[in-house]
Amino acid sequence: MLSPGKPYPLGATPSQQGINFALAAPSAEAVDLCIFDTTGNNEQQRLSLKEQTDGIWHGHLPSGKPGLVYAYRVHGPWNPKTGHRFNPSKLLLDPYAREITGTYDGSDLFLGHDPANPEKRDPRDNAAVALKARVATPLAPAATAGHARIAPGDRVLYELHVKGQTKLNPAVPAPLRGTYAGLAEPAVLDHLQHLGVTTLSLMPVQHRADEPRLLRMGLSNYWGYNTIGWFAPEARYWSGRPGTTPASEFRAMADAIHARGMELVIDVVYNHSAESDELGPTLSMRGIDNALYYHLREDDRSLYENWAGTGNCLNLGEPRVLQLVMDSLRFWACEMGVDGFRFDLAPVLGRADAQRGFDARAPFFAAIAQDPVLSRTLLIAEPWDIGPGGYRLGEFPPGWLEWNDRYRDTQRGFWLRQDHDDKAGLGDFAHRFAASSTEFAHRGRAPTASVNFITAHDGFTLRDLVSYDERHNLANGENNGDGHGHNLSNNCGAEGPSDDPAVLALRTRLQRALLATLMLSQGTPMLLAGDELGHSQQGNNNAYCQDNDTTWLAWIGTSAPGSDAARLGAFIARLAALRREAPALRSTRWWPAEPAPGDSSSPGIRWLRPDGEPMTPADWNDTGTALAIHFGHGTTAKEGDGSSSWLVMVNAGAQAVSFTLPPGAWLLCLSTDPEADTGDGPRALEGTAQVPFSSIGIART
Repeated sequence: MLSPGKPYPLGATPSQQGINFALAAPSAEAVDLCIFDTTGNNEQQRLSLKEQTDGIWHGHLPSGKPGLVYAYRVHGPWNPKTGHRFNPSKLLLDPYAREITGTYDGSDLFLGHDPANPEKRDPRDNAAVALKARVATPLAPAATAGHARIAPGDRVLYELHVKGQTKLNPAVPAPLRGTYAGLAEPAVLDHLQHLGVTTLSLMPVQHRADEPRLLRMGLSNYWGYNTIGWFAPEARYWSGRPGTTPASEFRAMADAIHARGMELVIDVVYNHSAESDELGPTLSMRGIDNALYYHLREDDRSLYENWAGTGNCLNLGEPRVLQLVMDSLRFWACEMGVDGFRFDLAPVLGRADAQRGFDARAPFFAAIAQDPVLSRTLLIAEPWDIGPGGYRLGEFPPGWLEWNDRYRDTQRGFWLRQDHDDKAGLGDFAHRFAASSTEFAHRGRAPTASVNFITAHDGFTLRDLVSYDERHNLANGENNGDGHGHNLSNNCGAEGPSDDPAVLALRTRLQRALLATLMLSQGTPMLLAGDELGHSQQGNNNAYCQDNDTTWLAWIGTSAPGSDAARLGAFIARLAALRREAPALRSTRWWPAEPAPGDSSSPGIRWLRPDGEPMTPADWNDTGTALAIHFGHGTTAKEGDGSSSWLVMVNAGAQAVSFTLPPGAWLLCLSTDPEADTGDGPRALEGTAQVPFSSIGIART
């Protein structure tokens, strides 16, 4: 029998006295707690939660212990026009579930409405197949809860997919490939540290449900942006080893990453749930209290706002929904060892209602800012959604970082599209290279607020960016209509794989130029997993549903001495080392736009023409493709005192360019030109430096 229990904390909380259950459902008329056997297939007991306090239904089960499998049936009106979709025939997953059993198969048995008539309630019981929660044994608090470790100027992000990173890696024991444990293997972390990566950014690891459309095609939401369990690690990435759970294995992975002095960031989806639109399944919150949890249309509350393009949006303007998100974030930071979060479609989180739109002072941002734990985590926004005024680059609060897609597009346009109408000019290149001050130099924000990237999970890989002019997404089952249609790519003369030495050489040259630009730019660089290996998705620029060798990184042969992958990985490692060596290139303060007049030793960025003269307004506006960027403290710097001058010589043109060097004893540290870059160490330059076509040269005093 149930005793009254307490309305806090929400979820199922085990103790030596039993388990306390608490569920936020203020519009409900009654709530039943359903207890199942350990398989989750057979309902053994149904107990009514008699107590309701301020909209929280609660009760205490004295006999309850960790491992207990449970779910809810919630009673109330069925009236979609007023936003209510209660259906006690459908078993509902606790939004606070720490471990989830069962698999959503996309069948219409999960629908709360009659498949033939969406205005009517479906009476069929789905208890045998519904998703259910398993009460988890609490983990001890993480030793470094909520603390990002890496200095902002030193941070190098690496976006990866837990499964894809190790599924084909022969250095990982076979049972651990594609799992949290596999990612924690020494060989995997050794590779990342060799590249110079400081911060792992994992694609979604919260429990997901795949869309029915994909399931009907035999596919899945591989990327994972369809969350249904915000406290439960995705069990598909668990090795299943005896004595472990998804949570304990994730936590062990976090500990292994921290032991290397690295940070762990996870991609989180709080903008929508896997329940989709009004024709989607009833898995959890739709049946618990639809009108509370979701943004509903004012003109017809049977419909959902769809600013995320996925069918629904969570309503963080409601205190209980905001509490769910904050509790989830604290769980991952305090108990799972996560150091930061990348927020998918983050403007949705700043939309308290449909009328006011995005607000950087919305309740969510205020709650984060005042939280003693979360305010110290690494906070990264994807600063766009598809709602009205949904593009908000540069508008997030101080302390936040933002994915800078304009950096991506400018660098692609500069290096890959010089022969096209959509090319980027020198002014655009320079603005993005210097951390996009127009967007970020306000309210005390630092250059590191700009997360610079050339490639990310969404779009072409680096190899495909220089191998395909068109997307090749037929495998996704959408007639090649999905994904970006304008990629600013360049196939270098052949669409897809090629044996032509000239094509392959140009592709290598352009990849190196793009990577050097990324690693030398001010801001926070982000690498895409597999780019260092030359990973290709065969031209698929929207591989969200490809859980196969399209997305799994191919490691065989990549470490062989002299292989293309080994050379590219070594080149990235050298770039990262160069970035660490050059404080001027990773400054956390905005450089003065111009040095002090008449003071050649003052700090600043000097933008120079190839002849060594300062760039003029006319130079910025012409069609030139070459310039030099002089960072640092002029010619008075002393070797080893951290104030050395650095010169980045950029040539995106089709011909070699001779650069006149500023006064000083210059050493060429690195060239992106594969033929000129011998790897023999710095060499002295005498007054000028020749930079081959589509290349960068880096020199220092």
